[in-house]
Amino acid sequence: MRHLTIPQLIETQSQVYGDKLALVEDRFSFSFKEVDILSTNVAMNLVEHGLNSGDRVALWAPNMSEWVLAAIGVQKAGGVIVPINTRMKGKEAAYILNSSQAKILFSVHHFLGINYFELLKDEDLPHLESSISFDAKESIDGCLMFEPLLSIGHEVALPLVDPSDLADIIFTSGTTGKPKGVMTTHVQNIQVFDYWSRYIGLNETDQYLIVNPFFHTFGYKAGWLASIMRGATAHPFAVFDANKILETIHTHKISMLPGPPTLYQSILSSPDLADADISSLRLGVTGAASIPVQLIKDMKEVLGFETIVTAYGLTESTGVVTMCTPEDDYETIATTSGCAIEGVEVKCIDANGNSVQAGEPGEILVKGYNVTSGYFNDVEATNEAIDIEGWLHTGDIGILDARGYIKITDRSKDMFIVGGFNAYPAEIENILCDHPAISQAAVIGIEDKRMGEVAKAFIILKPDETLSIQTLTQWCKENMANYKVPREIEFTQDLPTNAAGKVMKYILKNGS
Repeated sequence: MRHLTIPQLIETQSQVYGDKLALVEDRFSFSFKEVDILSTNVAMNLVEHGLNSGDRVALWAPNMSEWVLAAIGVQKAGGVIVPINTRMKGKEAAYILNSSQAKILFSVHHFLGINYFELLKDEDLPHLESSISFDAKESIDGCLMFEPLLSIGHEVALPLVDPSDLADIIFTSGTTGKPKGVMTTHVQNIQVFDYWSRYIGLNETDQYLIVNPFFHTFGYKAGWLASIMRGATAHPFAVFDANKILETIHTHKISMLPGPPTLYQSILSSPDLADADISSLRLGVTGAASIPVQLIKDMKEVLGFETIVTAYGLTESTGVVTMCTPEDDYETIATTSGCAIEGVEVKCIDANGNSVQAGEPGEILVKGYNVTSGYFNDVEATNEAIDIEGWLHTGDIGILDARGYIKITDRSKDMFIVGGFNAYPAEIENILCDHPAISQAAVIGIEDKRMGEVAKAFIILKPDETLSIQTLTQWCKENMANYKVPREIEFTQDLPTNAAGKVMKYILKNGS
């Protein structure tokens, strides 16, 4: 399996599992055989529509079976998928569409009251040739319908996809403030998640509830792709709702439920927990810089998980760098992210580039088959991130102990995590400075009981400009993903800077 492409994996599992259910939703279900057949139909229709090998195709939609069928179809046609965060606004999505030069966009007209195509109506998208709606029942707004792509069209020869070909480009924000497209091949995805899924013990008896969004590695690669690899049944879940999750666990005998710590904390605090049958739960996978030991204890003793694994990874490492073992004790699982997966090296270095001793903090570097070849159309950023010896400089600070277990102590310098989503101050600052009344902006992360951390913005207005907190907050909600929106805004006359003119954010943090 480790040398297959994703299209070959789908075909192989179709032959192995046939009519066994691969995808289950309230609306409909698909067997492994149907996933293979329908995604092939999508691929042939896309090739006939003009999709060529290597073309990028964006997917901007919530977790749904259509997302999976479209993604596999694109990859069978030799295309490269570009997932887009459903929390993004039009300007943010347009940047990704243009940076990836996406030729086709799959999206939805209706999700939580949002028409995603409408968000893009005023954006300049010179590379985009076609828009396809997953949920439209007729052609509207110039969009094609997805449903006809599921039907057999003209017999078209599909290209031969090589394991070394690109499978996806996932955009991750950087400290420069501009999202960068991480390139990952078929063989990297297959090798990493073949290991990951075997390691945690995922198997064909599992019912896998995928709450983690498909636009993220956790929901896509560790989600439906891993599920197909192991012959498990995937249950896509579009909107996080603790009570509905409990109901789904009860109804479908869910056994696999990964997610950020906030997912489990929400379930533990749900008033419906006492009445739900969750005895089927077996596997849990989570990760964060800091997890309370009590949470791991409650996951085992209250929620009944047999296996709980914490892990560390980033998009540039195909999602996985280190993992705990199922046998590790509560404290190890909670306070570390485990040790390097097979075939991957990890070390920590000081500011001079020298390896630090065990127990000393340093920047985490990663080397191995899981490391991206680079950022799409961005040689400069690639050279900054990956040195000539092939070490990926993560920007994350950690401590390696004598056993090789890593403890994450800080995240990419200024980065903070809002409810499981990485938020980069520089990116938020760039968006804020697009406001006509704003001269400068500085953003930091501050503690929040529910979300872990949230953004706080320090704003300097242009001369003779006025702006209220309420007005700016509303503008932010219209122009950036909700998790990036500052929960606190402070107008100021100046910002503390060093001799080089850089804002000294530790002073802002100490004053908040």
